[in-house]
Formats: sequence, structure tokens, C-alpha cells
Amino acid sequence: MGKTIAEKIFAAHLRDTPSAENMVLDLDVVMCHEITTPIAIMDLMAKGMDKVFDPDRIKAVIDHVTPAKDSKTATQGKIMRDWARRHGIKDFFDVGANGVCHALFPEKGFVRPGYTVIMGDSHTCTHGAFGAFAAGVGTTDLQVGIYKGVCSFRLPQTLKIAIDGKLQPGVTAKDVILAIIKRLTVNGATDKVIEFVGPVIDAMGMAARMTICNMAVEAGATCGICLPDRVTAEYLWPFIKDQYADIDAAVADFTRWHSDADAVYAGTIQVDVTDLPPQVTFGYKPDQVKDIGEMAGTPIDQVYIGSCTNGRIEDLRDAAALLKDRRLAAGVRGIVTPATPKIFNEALQEGIIKIFMDAGFCVLNPTCGACLGMSSGVLAEGEVCASTTNRNFNGRMGKGGMVHLMSPYSAAAAAVTGAITDPRTFL
Repeated sequence: MGKTIAEKIFAAHLRDTPSAENMVLDLDVVMCHEITTPIAIMDLMAKGMDKVFDPDRIKAVIDHVTPAKDSKTATQGKIMRDWARRHGIKDFFDVGANGVCHALFPEKGFVRPGYTVIMGDSHTCTHGAFGAFAAGVGTTDLQVGIYKGVCSFRLPQTLKIAIDGKLQPGVTAKDVILAIIKRLTVNGATDKVIEFVGPVIDAMGMAARMTICNMAVEAGATCGICLPDRVTAEYLWPFIKDQYADIDAAVADFTRWHSDADAVYAGTIQVDVTDLPPQVTFGYKPDQVKDIGEMAGTPIDQVYIGSCTNGRIEDLRDAAALLKDRRLAAGVRGIVTPATPKIFNEALQEGIIKIFMDAGFCVLNPTCGACLGMSSGVLAEGEVCASTTNRNFNGRMGKGGMVHLMSPYSAAAAAVTGAITDPRTFL
């Protein structure tokens, strides 16, 4: 019987099977940020276990509130800095060099096909776009990962989602994953890996694949995953070129992580996106999704473009293409956050930052702050935000605020009109 990519990764990393349901895996990468990791660090210190299994496999960043907004967040940052210094963690990214973790770490080449990755962050599933098993974990699992380089999982079932057709202009990966979550519901892939395949995925760049995998958790999935191919190899080539004779050799090697033709799945879902319009959430759950035309005219107070879902250069280009020579509607605040310093610099060089500023946007340094309602764009009670982020939970961006999730195109269209708007009318 053949294996899925997830089953192959589990088999290649298996350390122990303490029970029939539990598999202890060796970890290739343990990622850390300043919201969840300080708790693990302090607990390890209290237990007299202040060590790391391998400083080269730990990647750490201060990204959720940066620069610090108060004494508490400053303390969280200090704990991370002292810990990284104490253990010689060279891949630690502090203020000025930091970026949103799930954009920064792929950009640095830290994730490869076949890897196992954990982080104390639910959107760690983003890294499955590279053909890796990447999962968000709780504090206890993070502690064990930091200390021993292992993590225990149940062997997940895999749900295959085959995406066919061709996206219309103005319809993006964000719209695709919102439509899939609507179909699956927030519990539809619980304890499963979602394997995304099909010609639409094959045609996507890595940024779009990361957007798709980023939101797999919103359907309850442990991880979203794409099969590594030439697109993956081209993205990673600066980091892997010394390991292969040429890029063709890398592509050929990556096929060992492809699911077998006779692999067994928990289910297979076919999705045709040919006629898919832009999507937008309503209410307070990521599966509460409508075609954007059904929400057209809904007034907004703020537009937010950024996050680990849609803060990459491709996302900024999309929004800027619509915003060029246009301005924010009266009474609407616009905030844009390039996800890493590299992306910020690229946006500067391409004139994208000027387009945003000419339109009236506030341009911020890379940070997660607004997405989880901690800083840099928190909503007041009763305010409405058109956002390119990944969660619309009640109070997510501020107590009493409403968040409508959408693509960068759709967010830019809302910025110009002051209400939810189909971006295709501008393109």
C-alpha cells in the first residue's frame, strides 16, 4: 500500500512509538516567537532544564508586538534575547532584522521538503507549502521540542483537495482557501492533513501556496501541505544549490516526497474555481464566507493589508495595482505592513510604498500586532475592518470590532470605495 506525503515524512522521522496511536518524531526545525516561547523558557529554567537540543535548528524572532508597546511586551522580548544569547542561537531576529515569522523563516530558506517543523503558533501550517509537515503546538510540546528535539503526534489522516480550473483575474489564493473553508467548515479537517493538489496549485507561486496552507488550520487541519516541485526548487535554489548538480536534480529528488498513486486518503474533494468570484467573510468564524457581491456596500472603517497570510511582495503588488492613482475613501483608515524587511525594501524599490502613501495609507514596520489585536491597528468597539489576515473571531482585532477577511485586491477596493466591493470592477 502506498503512502501519502505526510505518512512518508512521519516514517522518515520516527523516533519511537510509545503507543499504537502516538508517534514521536525527530524535528528538523523548532520555531519560536516572543508570545508563546517565553512561557516555555521560564518553565524550563524553573525545572533546571535550561538547554536547547540544537541551537542551529532553533529559529527565533520577535514579531507579534515589535517594537515593544509596554513593559510586559518588553519583558517578553528580553527573555527571548537573553535566551538566544545564552544558548548561541544564531538565527534570532530582533527589532530591525525581524519579520512576521511565517514569512521571514521561509524567506531565509529554513524549511525544506520532507522536514518536520513545530512552533507555538497555530499558523505554522504555512510551511507545509514546501512539502513539509509543519504544525502548531502547545507550550508543553514546545518545551519538549526545544529541550529534546522531538514531538509526539498521532499519525494524521490526509484529506486530498484537488483544485481544478483557472482563476479569473482579480481572484486569488485567498479567495480559493476561503471558499474551501466555507465548504469544509471550521471542523471539517480536524486532526487531518490537507493535501492540496491539482493544476491550480501547480500554477501557483510559493507565496500563493503559503496563503493556501496558512489557513488550513481554519478548517481544523493540523497541517496544509503541497507536493514539492520545480516552483519549490526555484524558490529554495539560493539555499540548496550546493547540494545538487542542477535544479533538475533537485526537482527529481523532491519527488520522493510525493504521495504514491495508491496512497489511501480519508477523503478526496474536487474543487473547480473557474467561476469562483472573490470571497469575503461575515460573522465571527472563518467558514462564514460569501461571494463578495453578497456583501457589496457593507461600510468599513479600516483596511489592513499584511500578516503571515497576505503580507508578501506579491500581495502588496496586487493591492498597489488597484490603488495606483487612487485615494482612501473619506473616513477610512488604511494600514499596510510588509511582512519582512526584505519585502519592505522590495516594495520601496518598486515604488509600491509610495503608491500606498500617496493613497493615504499608514505604512508600518513588519509586525503581527494588528492581526491579533495587540498593537498597530486595534479596532474600537463597533468598528469594521477589511483585512487580509486569517481570523475573524469575535474581538480578534479589538473588543467589539468586526473583521471581514478578504484578498489584497478586495481590501484595496474597499479602501477606495469605503465599503466592501468586488475588486474586478477596478481591474
